[in-house]
Order: sequence, then structure tokens, then C-alpha cells
Amino acid sequence: MKLDLPAGTFAGYIFDLDGTLIDSMPLHYRAWDAAMRRFGLDRPLDEDMFYGLGGVPTRQVAEIMGAHYGLKLNADQVMTAKEELYLKDMEAVRVIEPVAAIARRVAAEGFPVAIVTGGTPDVVEPALRAAGLKAIFSLVITPLDVPPGRGKPAPDMFLLAAQRMQLDPKDCLVFEDAEPGLAAARAAGMQVVHVPSRRVKA
Repeated sequence: MKLDLPAGTFAGYIFDLDGTLIDSMPLHYRAWDAAMRRFGLDRPLDEDMFYGLGGVPTRQVAEIMGAHYGLKLNADQVMTAKEELYLKDMEAVRVIEPVAAIARRVAAEGFPVAIVTGGTPDVVEPALRAAGLKAIFSLVITPLDVPPGRGKPAPDMFLLAAQRMQLDPKDCLVFEDAEPGLAAARAAGMQVVHVPSRRVKA
């Protein structure tokens, strides 16, 4: 994997989790596909739609998918089922080493690092532990840290990360794999590194 890193130095580094630090997006896809079938989906979940929602808060993803397929769903029930299915597959999580190596290096050099993710804490924490990355990140921002509806692609989560790191947003570099997160980081005034997505059928 080749990452296009911008020139210059940065005071802090922010990382998306799924599809950026850990190769978990195929696991999330399988969990979403199974959960949606449990609640009435009668065909394979559209993979392009799924990847296009990378970084969007989990409950909102359930709402979007339900509307897309014309299903009357309880978003909380679908979200709970999906997260349970994902957690059962946790041992299959793998680190995306080129990105994780950067996170380890800048953290060891004393730069503040943070995670900004659309996942909820009950799946983010186990994923970090499974990937061996928990010790690096003391700051993790999830949709629960911002007002409802202000997750990615809104900039609020990235701005909050910069605030908690006591940094100007323009001095932060963001690593992201999906368009909602890339848009959110840019809206926050941050430079971004696009991490290529890993697809289910790669």
C-alpha cells in the first residue's frame, strides 16, 4: 500500500479506525448483510452502498439502508444485531500495517494521536484490543461525543478531537479511507491522507 503523505510537519495525527487502521470493513459488511437479512432483506446487501457509508454513525447507516430497500426497520434493533454479529467475528480483525506503523511512530515520538470513528464504544474498544492498538490511543471520539446527526460527514468529531488535543485543526493530519470521513476532515480544515479501501471481493 502506497500512502500519499503531504509535505511538512504536523502537531497531531487523527486516524479513522475501520478500513484505515484495521482491515475490518469486510467483517462489517458481512455483519450488516446478515443483520439486514434477519430484518427482511431478500438479496445481498449492496456492497458499493455499504462502502460509500464508511464512517457514518452506525444507527444512521441502519436508517439509510432501511430507506434504500424500502424496509420498515427499528434502527436500534438492526444496529444491535449487526454489532453482535461483528463482535463474534472479532478474531478475524487484522491491522493495516502501513497506517498502524505511522500511528506507532508518531505516538512514540510524543505527538498526540486520536481516533475519530463512526463506530460505537462497545465495538471500538474490543477492536482496538484485538488489533493490539489500544495502548496507543487514549483519545477516541465516537458519534456519542457529538450531537445527534453531527457525525461524519459533518466536521464536529474532528474539531472535537483537535480541541481535546489542544491543537489548531489546521495543524492536524487525518488518515481516512471513506468519503464521508474525508469530507468531514476537510470541512474541519485538516489535511487528509486517503487510505485505499479494502473490498470484500479483493
